[in-house]
Amino acid sequence: MKYRQKILMVVVLMGLVIGSYFVYLFSKTFFWDNTAFEEEKVYVYLREEDDFSSLTRQLKPLLKSVADFKMAAQKKGYYDRVKSGKFAIIKGSNNNEIINSLRGKSLTVRVTFNNQERLENLAGRVAYQIAPDSLTLLSAFLNPDFLSAKGLMPINSLAMYLPNTYDFFWNTSAENFRDKMWQSYQNFWSEDRKNKADALGLTPLEVISLAAIVQKETQKIDERPRVAGVYLNRLKRGMKLQADPTVIYAMKLNYQNFDTIIKRVLYKDLKINSPYNTYQNKGVPPGPIHMPDVSSIDAVLNPEKHAFLYFVANPNKPGYHLFAKNGHEHNRNKKIYTNWLNRNGVYR
Repeated sequence: MKYRQKILMVVVLMGLVIGSYFVYLFSKTFFWDNTAFEEEKVYVYLREEDDFSSLTRQLKPLLKSVADFKMAAQKKGYYDRVKSGKFAIIKGSNNNEIINSLRGKSLTVRVTFNNQERLENLAGRVAYQIAPDSLTLLSAFLNPDFLSAKGLMPINSLAMYLPNTYDFFWNTSAENFRDKMWQSYQNFWSEDRKNKADALGLTPLEVISLAAIVQKETQKIDERPRVAGVYLNRLKRGMKLQADPTVIYAMKLNYQNFDTIIKRVLYKDLKINSPYNTYQNKGVPPGPIHMPDVSSIDAVLNPEKHAFLYFVANPNKPGYHLFAKNGHEHNRNKKIYTNWLNRNGVYR
């Protein structure tokens, strides 16, 4: 009898030990802190092509035990259900919480861009902030069916991307990004703005192309309505815009080098053969020479009313300009500026 009791006690103890071990293993696998980072929160970015193996490679430096995470993922049926997106892992999270976060809704990211010169630059900038790469984005931007449906062309389609900060899911598609930018552009052109453009005899695309010139001419927001007024006065009189920034853009386009810095436009540069050269062609260029701010667009739509037809940089008030109503006044102002350039050795 005592022998049987001893055997029973041994069996019970072994059961308790084994049970305790499985409780320990279960708790360790699912409910113990498995984070190995110091930050309060880290983010995991998963692309459409990522699988569990690529996920664990990304998680390896963030977890105390990848093996425990793998076991928990298998038990929870997550192993074959990895989805793309941006996900947060909170410091102190256990595997159960980590997997629930990775299964949850993808987080949004703030996409910011401004003053890009070309669609290629825009695609590169945006590719740093969402999942699609720059080539995929550029392909979506230049999709012929999309452009045709919206009444755009490659040469002017940069106009539909308005500088701002936007919220997107990190794993949004290139097409979805482009389509939301079009919707934002449509929302921007309210009836009031459209009426103002119409009153100026300009289309919305022409307003943006002119705004791009205005912004290149002056970084001073308070001066932009005055500069816009100059160009609008020229258009009304049938004069050429003769805007140096358009010549600089034409030169960069001609040389296929948009990294070069040109501080001074020479007389020989004014002869460059390009639809963007407003010294050679009348009217607004066929597309924007860069992406203007909303403040520049609104400066064109709400120009200062005056009789000025010319302006040149004011060396005595950096960032601002000297304005003139006729050629005589302009030549006087121009001499002040060119003398300053020569004194300071600015030749290109």
